[in-house]
Amino acid sequence: MNIFQCKKCGDCCNGYGGTYVTESDIQNIAAFIETDSDEFIQKYCVRSGKKYVLAQADNGVCIFWNQLCTIHPVKPRMCKAWPFIESVLIDPSNWAIMGNSCPGINTDAPIENVRETIKQEIANNP
Repeated sequence: MNIFQCKKCGDCCNGYGGTYVTESDIQNIAAFIETDSDEFIQKYCVRSGKKYVLAQADNGVCIFWNQLCTIHPVKPRMCKAWPFIESVLIDPSNWAIMGNSCPGINTDAPIENVRETIKQEIANNP
């Protein structure tokens, strides 16, 4: 059973506290947009505690969203993982909550199918 099919709507790129970027994400994205890591951080990131998150435009959308993700080949690990995230394993009701804002999530899928798929995705994409 297919529990998720991306609709490329960009809803996951809107708000929700920002997209954390790892050092590896920073290096990969900086290279992709042909800049260095320091300039990338200065122009495209903001601090959230001790970590960096991608900046958002005035409308609350990720600055790399323009009808599609403009950094899709090197998008951050956090984006690649969506919606196969550990919080659903901790509390399966998160699947339905996420489904309220993501039209690609099949909220009718049996929760055991959801859990098994998420476990497999996490194991295959550490």
